[in-house]
Amino acid sequence: MANPSLQFGEFGGRYVAETLMPAVEALAEEWPKAWSDPTFTGEYTAILRDYAGRPSTLTEAKRLADALGMEPGGRLLLKREDLNHTGSHKINNCVGQVLLARRLGKTRIIAETGAGQHGVATATVCAYFGLPCTVYMGARDVERQALNVFRMQLLGATVVPVEAGSATLKDAINEALRDWVANVDDTHYVIGSVMGPDPYPTMVRDLQRVIGDECKTQVAALTGGLPDAVVACVGGGSNAMGIFAAFVPDASVALYGVEAAGEGLEGKHAATMTAGKLGIYHGMRSLVLQDAGGQLQEAHSISAGLDYPGVGPEHAHLHETGRAKYLSVTDAQCLESLSQLAQTEGIIAALETAHAFAALPAILDEVGRDKVVVVNVSGRGDKDMHTVMDAMKPDTDSSSTEQPS
Repeated sequence: MANPSLQFGEFGGRYVAETLMPAVEALAEEWPKAWSDPTFTGEYTAILRDYAGRPSTLTEAKRLADALGMEPGGRLLLKREDLNHTGSHKINNCVGQVLLARRLGKTRIIAETGAGQHGVATATVCAYFGLPCTVYMGARDVERQALNVFRMQLLGATVVPVEAGSATLKDAINEALRDWVANVDDTHYVIGSVMGPDPYPTMVRDLQRVIGDECKTQVAALTGGLPDAVVACVGGGSNAMGIFAAFVPDASVALYGVEAAGEGLEGKHAATMTAGKLGIYHGMRSLVLQDAGGQLQEAHSISAGLDYPGVGPEHAHLHETGRAKYLSVTDAQCLESLSQLAQTEGIIAALETAHAFAALPAILDEVGRDKVVVVNVSGRGDKDMHTVMDAMKPDTDSSSTEQPS
């Protein structure tokens, strides 16, 4: 069933099965009430502070700034969501949604995950509250994110590998939606990004906005003003929308989202803003990679969290209106950036996050190397080490081979 009401220009809406429409409408009715209820927001804030470790810090990256040729007056600042409990920004959203589920009387939680960070965060919050949790994950992602699969299981969650389609994030979402249809009375679906039917894009943005609000205060305390640019990676888009939200009204702040160009825009990639077209999928109207017949195209990225053929509707709106600019970088550029960040700042970022750093040379060319630039470090890279090791193995072998004397 389709609701033509759109929240972000021509993007957004509610396009779900009739079975799900009452649940989605109940969420849409209850969310504004909860978000304006001091008891709800007070509990949310307290858990983020006392359990998740907020506020996350703002780190100045001086050695990386030097490596990128930043000039006097230029400052590179990192918003450290990688330091949150569970290792990414995902915990912010999961705490809020599980609190809302309890408020609605739901007794079972389901989620989808690609890189595994949202699954881990959901499983963590369910363990905290004592709720059963089922996480759907593409079989391909189960293989490349084995560490996060084990973490979810250790936390008590049931992880369901999805073999259908490309066996990645979009297929996990499909299976989670099927579960929700079958168990809608007692189950809440914790969508992990700013996507899906209304009110999810708005709700997830509001729950992730803590990143941008903290960042704005921290940058002002450090520099006396606003940053010149804010940069974040974009798959579905929750970490980016979370930090962008606080700065959207500030016209002087340039916003940059960075997508996965994968093997290159002429090959397999996940660059929806560059190559996507308007379509309806996963309950929303937004940009999506599709063929001439309107069928979803298979996305590709070395990072499981960006391996998605679509993007949240608010990002599509920011792109269409020109308020934010979206770039794309390849797998190879991502890996090079990951190494550079590690070796200059001692920070091993998630592959998703490394995409944002890989775009910095092009962004600095535009905004200037004497500006204040913030990068959202959306997650840490522990989960990706097997993937990175495999991808870098030829270089590692050749560089470590001793030559005969």
